[in-house]
Amino acid sequence: MRVLPIDSLLPEILASLRQGPNLVIEAAPGAGKTTRVPPALLRMPGDVLVLEPRRIAARMAARRVAEEMGEQVGGTVGYQVRFEESAGPGTRLKFLTEGVLTRRMMSDPELRGVGTVILDEFHERHLETDLALALLTRLQKTKRPDLRIVVMSATLDALPVARFLGGCPSLKSEGRLFELTVEHSPYSVATLEDQVAQAVERVIDRGDVLVFLPGAAEIQRASRACEALARRRDLVIAPLYGDLTPAEQDLAVQPGPRRKIVLATNIAESSITIEGVRAVVDSGVARVASDSPWTGLPRLEVKRVSKASARQRAGRAGRTGPGHVIRLYTAEDFQRRPDQDDPEILRRELSQMCLQLEAAGISDLLELDWLDAPPHAALLAAETLLTRLRARGSEAKRMSKLPVAPRLARLMLDAEQAGAGEAGCRVAALLSSGQRLRTLDDEPDPRTRQVRDQLRRFVKPGRAVDSDRTVARALLAAFPDRVGRWRTGGTVLLSGGGSATMERAPGEFLVAVDVEERNDKPAPIIRVACAIEPEDLIDLFPESVQERNTVEWNKKAERVEAVSALVYGELVIEESRGGVMDDEEAARMLAAKVAEAGIERFADAEELHAFLARVEFAAGHSGIRSLSESDVAAALTEICYGLRSFADVEKAAAGIIPGLERKVDSSQLERIAPVRLRLPAGRNVKVNYESGKAPWVASRLQDFFGMTETPRIAGGSVALTVHLLAPNQRPVQTTNDLAGFWERLYPQVRRELGRRYPRHAWPESPLG
Repeated sequence: MRVLPIDSLLPEILASLRQGPNLVIEAAPGAGKTTRVPPALLRMPGDVLVLEPRRIAARMAARRVAEEMGEQVGGTVGYQVRFEESAGPGTRLKFLTEGVLTRRMMSDPELRGVGTVILDEFHERHLETDLALALLTRLQKTKRPDLRIVVMSATLDALPVARFLGGCPSLKSEGRLFELTVEHSPYSVATLEDQVAQAVERVIDRGDVLVFLPGAAEIQRASRACEALARRRDLVIAPLYGDLTPAEQDLAVQPGPRRKIVLATNIAESSITIEGVRAVVDSGVARVASDSPWTGLPRLEVKRVSKASARQRAGRAGRTGPGHVIRLYTAEDFQRRPDQDDPEILRRELSQMCLQLEAAGISDLLELDWLDAPPHAALLAAETLLTRLRARGSEAKRMSKLPVAPRLARLMLDAEQAGAGEAGCRVAALLSSGQRLRTLDDEPDPRTRQVRDQLRRFVKPGRAVDSDRTVARALLAAFPDRVGRWRTGGTVLLSGGGSATMERAPGEFLVAVDVEERNDKPAPIIRVACAIEPEDLIDLFPESVQERNTVEWNKKAERVEAVSALVYGELVIEESRGGVMDDEEAARMLAAKVAEAGIERFADAEELHAFLARVEFAAGHSGIRSLSESDVAAALTEICYGLRSFADVEKAAAGIIPGLERKVDSSQLERIAPVRLRLPAGRNVKVNYESGKAPWVASRLQDFFGMTETPRIAGGSVALTVHLLAPNQRPVQTTNDLAGFWERLYPQVRRELGRRYPRHAWPESPLG
């Protein structure tokens, strides 16, 4: 067995763990930490569990360690990943994916028989990684002070982790990395697969080439693009991604007689060394775990990798000799990338984690110490969802045992209870595949069939007579916040508020299963939906269905109508019109609609404006308050009380001014701003008020004979403007100085009016 750089550090690692239970190990790529540290710890009491971030890394590491120990996997060394386990009664060293450990701690919270847990490739900071660390430190502090926790990584800031683990020691191995030549490519319009083929042809003479691509689809396209080169140069094209069989993965990682082009996802960033690789072609992107904002289910999105990931990828070319790296992106692009990816706990949906903690009896996440505390908003959203999924108490324990997201666990359990467990597994497998669906009856691909077959182990198949209806109810239970009602024209009203679109719906009421949000569309597009019956909402969620009695405006009839509705969230299930309505609510709505239509339609606008101007004038010369728009609205509402329609208001609108008069001191108003004024000749004239103008009166000139002073109001402080009219009622003069008019202007006016109206008396002395 060849010597690796980490071997010289093993005695110090063992000595440190004998002194204290925790340790952080930094080891550069190629140092051998994954294959050498875990078996070395078998010299200490208890079994050793190694947490790997990916299934392929767990399988490959277990096989390599077993091979170096001269054994087969399943003996001393084993592994356990989702839906797959290779271990026996004598297994003491087991490589696990992180989720497997947290599920084990649900049934075995003290990890009986386990002496050491190693968190490998910790820098990837998956959600399960942080949860595992929180649970392990809690266990160590409460019941297992003897439990050893080792954190390992190639690119890790060790200080924060060591501080979190009680200020534990940190050891470092430099590894073995040969000189690297890194080349950045200029921007290209060529397809990714063509860029890969061109780059591979340039470096294939150096040795095996490792190509990093985002997913299986891109790997298949790149494989076809490299076929001609492979035939010409007698090369082996070896895909490497998580869903391949162990034999297919071995073809990529094991040495062979022919030179290889290994087309891999980011699983090759941190798994064990692939022998013979002397060149790396990096696409610069990866499929990164995220969560659908609509379904809340995990999904993979293609994103640019961080600088740390890019360096990890490049390092794969320099593990066995000098290497060459071609990055299919510019140097400027590299510089703009983040140094590290944010930990998943800061950016992922947290319902799965909260479900596991609920099942473990930890309802308050603040009981745990976190390396990075989860955001409060994300925790609140997760807890709200779990409540709606009935994932509490014993039900949470049942759901946590299923290796799917909480929504799909609810779907499977409800389908099983209704006798349609087989159908529930099929739909859960389709939804967990993360692929774009056309319908829930899609023919599953091989990977989806494998997941479906594995899920069958957890539920009873059942024999439901109407499995479609049963699955629809189970989907509703799993997605209670994705209910919609289809309307003619393709609009789907949503229970959470807002709307989406769907050209053709399976029924009026539906559960949106697959939704796409596009920047070029104003609303989300529902791709796949399942029809439900409205009574299912009442049956499954009686606490969420409310009766709402409101009033609505019938625009065509111009009247207020009572509406009684059953609502689920913001979605109306059924409604009826008519019946008794609240008079105050009806009056408010009717008054608002009257205001929208314009008060002029219902009342004499001139009379109303004159009254408001009169009050405005009086307010400026006394303690009377002005009337605002809100006062008018209140008067309108008072008039509308007990009424239902515009026709009713038109009959009753004469009461608006009396209603406004009741809001002021009418006697004081009359003293300050009288409605009418008695002239010496005995005529009563109207005092006119206009906003922004002085009050005025108008009457025949003869009616003012004998008046030496201009009439005044507001306690004599304001002189009225007088419009003096000829016998034909047209003004001949306007003045607010009547005495001056008699003295200066009347003689001329008298001569003109005398000629035009000789039958009228025009005395030389109008004052008597």
